[in-house]
Formats: sequence, structure tokens, C-alpha cells
Amino acid sequence: MANEAILADLKKAVETWDIKLAQSATQAAIDAKVPIGTIIGDGLGKGMEVIGDKFDKAEIFLPQVVAASKTMEAALKILEPLMSGGASAMKGTVVMGTVEGDIHEIGKNVCCAMLRGAGYNVIDLGPDASAMDFMDAAEEHGAQVVGGSALMTTTLESQREIVETIKEMEAPYKAIFGGAPCSQAWCDEIGADGYSETANEIIGLVDKLIGGA
Repeated sequence: MANEAILADLKKAVETWDIKLAQSATQAAIDAKVPIGTIIGDGLGKGMEVIGDKFDKAEIFLPQVVAASKTMEAALKILEPLMSGGASAMKGTVVMGTVEGDIHEIGKNVCCAMLRGAGYNVIDLGPDASAMDFMDAAEEHGAQVVGGSALMTTTLESQREIVETIKEMEAPYKAIFGGAPCSQAWCDEIGADGYSETANEIIGLVDKLIGGA
């Protein structure tokens, strides 16, 4: 099976949230000695890009995005043992979480899946993560970027708290935020390093921050 066909299958598996195809295509890619970065970037990641685009255009909805993310994660699980040095083989490490007081995870989950697809090591703190949760995880895993999602206006202040905690601790982490009530103006106001309006934008944002770090 030619590598192009394998990559096409990987992309299609994520687009159609076909876990069995994702697993068999990932194994086929490993057997064909396709580099891991290519499997993730040119196969699975391309599928997530399509999912991100469709989601942005409201052609698909949250359940489909979650299904695609789970499909991608099933493939990444097969690749995990081959990622020599784990995090060191990745482009960088990002700590993601939904900020304190907020339990909405869908947008954050999509962003995590997109970043993993782009070759980043992602530490997912889940919902209701405090500023110190972000700091502790970033220190433990040697992260370069922390990303906090807020889906309620009342939890935006938790994003400010993360920025202030980084400054107080003189920590080296870049802080990026997103979520429905979040905006570029808000991120500028609180002194964040970046704002991602859609899941598709987060890859370019993190590439720029880590590449320029």
C-alpha cells in the first residue's frame, strides 16, 4: 500500500470518525516505516484540519468533533510507544485546561486534538483548573505554553489570574486563551501572549510562540 494511500486513509478516518480505520491505517503506516511526524502531520492532522474547518462553518457540530478527537486519540495511542523520548520527540509541550469555575470542555478538547495532530505534547488538565494547577503542570512537564479556555463571562477573570500568577512567579510560560466570551481585546487587556478564536488558529499561534521562544 503506497504511503499516499495510507495517509489518505488516516485523514479519512479522522474526518469520518472511524476508529477501526484509524487503528488499521496507523498500523499500516508504522509497517511501511512512515515517519511519525508525517503520520500525525500529513495524515491524522489533515483530518483534524478538515474537522476544524467544518466546525467553524457549522457544517458539523460538537458530537462529531468529539468523535473525531477520540478517533485521533485512538491512533495516537498506537503511536505513543514509538515516540522516542516521548515529549522530547514533539515540537513542544502545551498545558491546556478549562479555567477555574468553568466545566465546559468541548472547545478545549478540540484545541487539544488539533495541537496533538500538529505534533505537540499536550497535557490536558480537564475542567475547573486553577491558576496553580496550570503552573504545577507546566513546571512538571517543562511546558512552554499554557492555554486556558473560558466559556462563561464570569470565568474570564480566571484567565487574568493565570497571567498574574505567571508574572508573580516570574515563570517562563506563554499564556494563550480562548472561549466564547474571550476576545483579542480582553487578551490584550490582561497581558496574555495570544488569543485563538477558533481551534484551527491555535496551531499557528503556538507554532509562533514556541518557534520564537
